[in-house]
Amino acid sequence: MKRILLTGFDPFGGEQSNPSWEVVRRLDGLLIGDSHQIVSARLPCEFVNSLLILDVALRQHQPAIVICLGQAGGRADISLERIAINVDDARMSDNAGAQPVDVPVVSGGPAAYFSSLPIKAIAQELHLSGIPASISQTAGTFVCNHVFYGLMHMASSMDSIQRAGFIHIPYLPEQAVAHTGAASMPLEMLKTAVLKVLESVLKTDKDLRIAGGATH
Repeated sequence: MKRILLTGFDPFGGEQSNPSWEVVRRLDGLLIGDSHQIVSARLPCEFVNSLLILDVALRQHQPAIVICLGQAGGRADISLERIAINVDDARMSDNAGAQPVDVPVVSGGPAAYFSSLPIKAIAQELHLSGIPASISQTAGTFVCNHVFYGLMHMASSMDSIQRAGFIHIPYLPEQAVAHTGAASMPLEMLKTAVLKVLESVLKTDKDLRIAGGATH
């Protein structure tokens, strides 16, 4: 049985919950077809410890597929991240009080890594299922990008990992009520979205060549 590792984060920025963890914890242990099983891991919203815990989970489970999820309050859809960049530049402190500015995620590492998920095929699958989704050209420079870059850097030297990437998701409705005008997505739709993502990953050998870029 191959493993699919899903990760979510602790709450941060004064929130009482984090949709990324609320989703993946509910999928822990689920069988996908007859060949894959989901395992879930919770990462702290901390620059240093997030990658330490991710590394432990990767070594423990030796997953074939890894998808890290994070909260993007203010975004209205499932945001499929295209690229992770080698820089930490935090406008706020993480949950451990760290606030790195213009520091590389991995000293001497490549400037960037691209997701190895079939992000165009995933976006199409989600659209066909009535779930808002888009290709995102930036995962920011906070802990989400840090984890995305760290994941891809570690995956580059792990033979077991076939596909890996990062996805941002909106607030849950109960969070959005505290943020006037903010978009949200119900937990059940988020769960369905993640399962559709996995379905697309498992059946797509080569990503689609369709427009998904941005003008700004």
